[in-house]
This record gives sequence, structure tokens and C-alpha cells, in this order.
Amino acid sequence: MRKIHITGNAGAGKTTLAKEIGDALSLPVFGLDKVVWQPGWKMCPRDVRIEKELELSSKPEWVIDGVSERVREAADIIVFLDVTRSTALFQCTKRNWRYLFRSRPDLPENCPEILIIPLLLKIIWQFQDHVRPGILKSILRRPSSSYVIQQPSDLLPLFKDLGISKLHNHLDHL
Repeated sequence: MRKIHITGNAGAGKTTLAKEIGDALSLPVFGLDKVVWQPGWKMCPRDVRIEKELELSSKPEWVIDGVSERVREAADIIVFLDVTRSTALFQCTKRNWRYLFRSRPDLPENCPEILIIPLLLKIIWQFQDHVRPGILKSILRRPSSSYVIQQPSDLLPLFKDLGISKLHNHLDHL
């Protein structure tokens, strides 16, 4: 039984890594963007979000990408993609450009990127000061099952521990 939480700033590569690990280990992959957002970039009500996070995290096996304390607490393994603001901004821009006027596949309908750009910039900028400390605190409480990934070579111990034999080229952006 494996429960793996991939967390980090917007644009860190959470979804890409979650899919990579899920495919390699034949685990179901879930993204929290569909839990957080409703069509038209409307925030899901807090109580509904909590219920959905608890439902997902109570499944026997999974890889979940996103930022959630509840999911972190339920995870056997935490992977924190700890990238710089500039990396997050660059990766977000690269990703969002393709979906500027339409929804990404991992989002609800009617969520074109152009409508969220100001909020996304705020999220990326504030992550270091407001979200990162809580994630690091969680990791310090359970270091043996946590990985802080700041560069591609940091993935090697994680992949080794999970029994994944190699890194794929699309992860080289970390």
C-alpha cells in the first residue's frame, strides 16, 4: 500500500512527477486542482473541499498532487518540489501558454489560464513565505518518508526507494 503526496508551488512540476510515479508504480493519480476549483475558476467551498480531500486520501493507494495539509498527513511519502520563484514562474508560463484560452486537462471546464493570471502570480510569489514553512515543518516531523526535491539529482534517492529505474527527460526542468 502506497500513498504518495507530491506538493510544491504552482509550476513546480507536481502533476508531471505525479503522473510519472503513478505510471511507474501502477497507482491511481489524483490532482487537487479539480478539488480546489469549480468551473469558471470559482473556489470550491471549504467544507466541500475538505470532504473531497478526505475522500481521496482515504483510498488505499494513490499519488495526489497539490497542496493540502490533510493529504500530507495521510501520505506515507511526501515529495516536496521546492523550486525557486523564478522556476515556478517560468514553468507556469510555459505550461499556461498552451492553455491561455481553454482549460487544462486537469482542471474543470471553463477555466482558461488567462482568467487566473493575477491570482497565479500572487500564489507563486507568496508561496515561499506563507505555504513553504508549513510543508517543511511537516517534513521535519517525518524525515524518513519525505523528500525535498530542488534539482533533478534529488529525485534519484526517491526513485531508488520507490523502485523506479530511471528519470525521464520531461523531469529535467526541476
